[in-house]
Amino acid sequence: MVRGVSMAKAIRVVLLCVSVLWVVPKECACTRNYSRDSSSSLPTLSQRPSSVNVGALFTYDSFIGKAAKPAFKAAMDDVNADQTVLKGVKLNIVFQDSNCSGFIGTMGALQLMETKVVAAIGPQSSGIAHMIAYVANELHVPLLSFGATDPTLSSLQYPYFLRTTQNDYFQMHAIADFVSYSGWRQVIAIFVDDECGRNGVSVLGDVLAKKRSRISYKAAITPGADATFIKDLLVSVNLMASRVFVVHVNPDSGLHVFRVAKSLGMMGSGYVWIATDWLPTAMDSMDPVDSNTMDLLQGVVAFRHYTNDSTAKTQFMARWKNLTPNVGFNSYAMYAYDSVWLVARALDVFFRENNKITFSKDPNLHKTNGSTVQLSALSVFNGGEKFMKIILGMNHTGVTGPIQFDSDRNRVNPAYEILNLEGTGPRRVGYWSNHSGLSVVPPEILNSNPPNTSTANQHLYGIIWPGEVTKSPRGWVFPNNGKPLRIGVPNRVSYTDYVSKDKNPPGVRGYCIDVFEAAIELLPYPVPRTYILYGDGKRNPSYDNLVNEVVADNFDVAVGDITIVTNRTRYVDFTQPFIESGLVVVAPVKEAKSSPWSFLKPFTIEMWAVTGAFFLFVGAMVWILEHRFNQEFRGPPRRQLITIFWFSFSTMFFSHRENTVSSLGRLVLIIWLFVVLIINSSYTASLTSILTVRQLTSRIEGIDTLVASNELIGVQDGTFARNYLVNELNIAPSRIKFLKDEEQYLSALQLGPKDGGVAAIVDELPYIEVLLTNSNCKFRTVGQEFTRTGWGFAFQRDSPLAVDMSTAILQLSEEGELEKIHRKWLNYKHECSMQISNSEDSQLSLKSFWGLFLICGITCFMALTVFFWRVFWQYQRLQPENADEERAGEVSEPSRSGRGLRAPSFKELIKVVDKKEAEIKEMLKQKSNKKLKATESAAGSSHSQRENP
Repeated sequence: MVRGVSMAKAIRVVLLCVSVLWVVPKECACTRNYSRDSSSSLPTLSQRPSSVNVGALFTYDSFIGKAAKPAFKAAMDDVNADQTVLKGVKLNIVFQDSNCSGFIGTMGALQLMETKVVAAIGPQSSGIAHMIAYVANELHVPLLSFGATDPTLSSLQYPYFLRTTQNDYFQMHAIADFVSYSGWRQVIAIFVDDECGRNGVSVLGDVLAKKRSRISYKAAITPGADATFIKDLLVSVNLMASRVFVVHVNPDSGLHVFRVAKSLGMMGSGYVWIATDWLPTAMDSMDPVDSNTMDLLQGVVAFRHYTNDSTAKTQFMARWKNLTPNVGFNSYAMYAYDSVWLVARALDVFFRENNKITFSKDPNLHKTNGSTVQLSALSVFNGGEKFMKIILGMNHTGVTGPIQFDSDRNRVNPAYEILNLEGTGPRRVGYWSNHSGLSVVPPEILNSNPPNTSTANQHLYGIIWPGEVTKSPRGWVFPNNGKPLRIGVPNRVSYTDYVSKDKNPPGVRGYCIDVFEAAIELLPYPVPRTYILYGDGKRNPSYDNLVNEVVADNFDVAVGDITIVTNRTRYVDFTQPFIESGLVVVAPVKEAKSSPWSFLKPFTIEMWAVTGAFFLFVGAMVWILEHRFNQEFRGPPRRQLITIFWFSFSTMFFSHRENTVSSLGRLVLIIWLFVVLIINSSYTASLTSILTVRQLTSRIEGIDTLVASNELIGVQDGTFARNYLVNELNIAPSRIKFLKDEEQYLSALQLGPKDGGVAAIVDELPYIEVLLTNSNCKFRTVGQEFTRTGWGFAFQRDSPLAVDMSTAILQLSEEGELEKIHRKWLNYKHECSMQISNSEDSQLSLKSFWGLFLICGITCFMALTVFFWRVFWQYQRLQPENADEERAGEVSEPSRSGRGLRAPSFKELIKVVDKKEAEIKEMLKQKSNKKLKATESAAGSSHSQRENP
């Protein structure tokens, strides 16, 4: 093992460090263009050197450094003892102490480079990594960090930097998933104000924003801050609403945060403390952890790097006590061990590909502009780029599991254990991986399945929170900074029963205020509040502006008759609606005049046409079915036609005098009379309603009629009705007239558009119910309610109070309290029960009766089919006799032999149809007797011939 260079060179190295830091920014702005000086390459006796140097840079006196140093030595010994790796090449590790200082760390990096190292492992600090990564870039020496987790250590900016541990980018995703799983919307981040802390918290904020959560406050701790500073910081955050704290500090000083929090009473019930991997690292390094520390951390949730359980890991942990009995074992020891093996295996591949380790001078390091500083001791690793590519392509298994890198140079399959710290020690409650999210199943098992991070697939075991509480904390309380909830209330001048100013405390009154107060009383915590009127009291204020005041943080919540519309939900969070609402049209009405043609109004034109057609159709069907059986349906054609018409329409009044004889005719008539009964009853009921019930009518029939006209439309001050009419229905703004109160409503409707009034008013249903109560039945709603929405309370975006208030409003609804409050303020009696007449809506249409007509039509078709089948059968039985006569005629008249057997003619078929049923039966009987006699005669002749041969 090669130690560091002597301290006699310290002054010269400091000057070298300053010079390099001056050179690096300059190189960032120019193109690197220099040639290697082959004459300066180190001479080698063979392709593989006898030894190779690897640097190790970290802070010795730290939790991570104390575990890393014995891990490095063990890895070096194992590599040199393994004859399958490097094959005769001795691996030497050059150690340097960064002493938790960026400057000293950079100086140490330069000292390492003087020893011609082919790779440097470290540092553990992200801040130092940012600095010495420039040195690695300049000298083409791969820098493998086993402890720098800063997400901004980008491979694009630092092409020779590689992280062999997990990226904090994934740890922040794990914490965000845990926060979302627990249902919290706000967290407070407590972090050390360095590169790792700032950049990690920045990533956490971005991820939380995607899940509709946020960091409500970033509490930065100065590196090396004392207990007084930490105490002042925690006192300030304890005055805020959020009770979820994410602590992202370093392992060596992080426990001070919890000691101060304990002294301030912030480790009790209702608090949530989430610690990143620094806390498990500190606890593992202090193994065994004393009882006082465990009591201090009771209920804390911590994330620890997850490494697969394997034989190699078990054996390495078993060796640990022999390596360093006084140092606790943590995950960074395994990452340090694997980093050495990664370099060794990559060097083996490097040599097997016939590469040589050579160094050359960098001309840029000699451009000192006349300075006396000498940088000739620093050389560029000629094979550094090739060696870096080999490292990135490595794929093997170490004590931490599979060692492989993705396109962003991060370890594949990142995963974390989620620990719940209890009095007896840490307890694992689940895992997190970027493949499956939160799970109670080890990640290596789930990695073989398709990715699934859906909400339904997220599971954890139960957690015991601070204060030994098993129920998940709410995550927030009302701020203890003495500021009450600022409630903006519209200062209405109309419809004051909903909300208005009051002389008595709390200064406001109305239906909406009572609902809000009743919901507040159901919350399990007190909410100090103050009501602030919004508006000048002369006209109703703009509700859009009131919502904007909430967005601008001038109010914490807006309470009143605030309609939940899409545009407003983009900026604020509404509670569950406490009353239904929607836009309706109100117009003047007058009594409908009676018409001499009122008897035609019960049915639509289509209904009249189809009904008349079926009367004739059924009459014709009955005539066909009865014609052969019933003498009343026979006679001259004129008489039969009159019979069809008479019978058809007489069934309307059940006064037909003709009797039906055939079974099929009776079946059709029974079905038809049932249809007629239904039609007559419906017609009578509808006509009675038209002639006896007082009807109202309006020339405005609904919103469609109003949009098609060019007349003025009245809307209420401040409501969303105007924007809806203009933006959604494309009504010209010049047609909109704002009305102040109920008196202006009634006056404008009475005047009408010709005398300076309006044709109709568009407003929300709750207001219209109040208006119609005082209108003396002169105005009514026309058409249907054409929007569906409700009223709610508008809170600031992501306010946790909005969720609790929604739950309280639902409870009020289930317990009937909302209805009681409604009856208290809005118990109006509507004496006008008349409805506006709409002839088209009140008429009976074909769609109400098509089922009856269908049944009747199918019955007629079936009866007609049976009838014609019977006729055709009778015709076929009569046919053979005519065929014999034709054959006889053919024998006597050979000239006609070409005609053959003549097919049955339609005329003969009609004759059969027209004959009476009795005549057909007689003809069939005669034919049967004649056939019988012919058979007997033929039998007698045959007998005579046998007797007289």
